[in-house]
Amino acid sequence: MAAVISGGLKVKAGLFAVQISSLPLRSHLPRCFFSASKKTTKTVASVSRSLRVSAVNNHHWPRVTTFCTAAPDAAVSPVSEPEKKIESQEVEVEENVKETANLLDIRVGRIVKAWQHEEADSLYVEEVDIGEAEPRIICSGLVKYVPLDLLQGASVVVLANLKPRNMRGVKSCGMLLCASDSSHENVEPLVPPQGSVPGDRVWFGDEEDLEQLPEPAPPNKVQKKKMWEAVQPLLKTDDSGVSMLKEHLMRTSSGLVTSNTLKNANIS
Repeated sequence: MAAVISGGLKVKAGLFAVQISSLPLRSHLPRCFFSASKKTTKTVASVSRSLRVSAVNNHHWPRVTTFCTAAPDAAVSPVSEPEKKIESQEVEVEENVKETANLLDIRVGRIVKAWQHEEADSLYVEEVDIGEAEPRIICSGLVKYVPLDLLQGASVVVLANLKPRNMRGVKSCGMLLCASDSSHENVEPLVPPQGSVPGDRVWFGDEEDLEQLPEPAPPNKVQKKKMWEAVQPLLKTDDSGVSMLKEHLMRTSSGLVTSNTLKNANIS
């Protein structure tokens, strides 16, 4: 910091050096002002008193201009605090969605039997083995997309902890997860990896995440918290047909869940 004083006084506080072009003003300056051995606080106080004396003797107050600069070695953060906060929130949201998705009871299933719904032209009714004592009855709107004979004995992926729904007189206890293109003209069930068996858990993430998977949420909680509604818009297949939740892979202990033909597709 430097100070320039009207009357010809220039002060460099760091070196306690003085340039004086006005001899009358010089006579009022204390001797300590010219000595670098004095403590800074005393020097500043002495300069202040001297300026007051000079002002009275010269009948005017000196005009002082100060120049302040930031320390040259001051560190500047490359990322602002608001940006850091936004990034932190994005990571938190992403992790929360993954945790929510892994509370869904998604399992490998095998269609034991399928037939046309008697009261709905667009629906199939399927008996699906998902590793329980009895097959589940599930209704699927796949009539216009998948030939009935291709469903018989097919391995599928089932969302199992939804509340049962009455679909034209048939209670549907789950949902087959399917890939569909943007126009919804092509729809096909997701395919579990080879080696999977009915009842195998499906999750999102790495292989190591299997050991930390929580127990599936009960159907009432899934409905109340709208878990499926939060997760479903983020499900897709990538450009190789692998199913994903954002960048988290959809997998079983045997490998990755895929779509046979639909790439960069929605999952519902």
